[in-house]
Amino acid sequence: MKKLNLIVIFSKTLDDVLFCIRAKEPYKGLYNFVGGKVENNETNDEAAYRELFEETGISSKDIELDHFMDLNYFKYGNNLQVYYGILKHEVTLVEEKNKLEWVSIDDRLLDNSKFAGNYNIPHIIRQIKVYLKNRTEIDKY
Repeated sequence: MKKLNLIVIFSKTLDDVLFCIRAKEPYKGLYNFVGGKVENNETNDEAAYRELFEETGISSKDIELDHFMDLNYFKYGNNLQVYYGILKHEVTLVEEKNKLEWVSIDDRLLDNSKFAGNYNIPHIIRQIKVYLKNRTEIDKY
């Protein structure tokens, strides 16, 4: 299976998530998480940090990524690795190919005409937030 990653970047306050606006297919013109392909010569974690830095300028000094879940699409031959992280501080974003934008976590994420992933985006965000709330017992999440 081809390994790919998606990286969910939360603002320090956990109110916003970083999205790219896809410049090419699949999902051209739609909001999506940043991420990309895992190369043969790197670990999954190395690939996540590399893709994050290439697409946003965010480095391991700015954030700690956690491998949260995998989605396996057997019919497509894809293993989609979902990472998340919470920024440690404000960052200056550096766009690669895709425009970057912070989006508030609200019902707009359910708009399939604007967001990629066939409703996976709100599902993934919700699962991470439930995990954070249960792990930390902080209601903010």
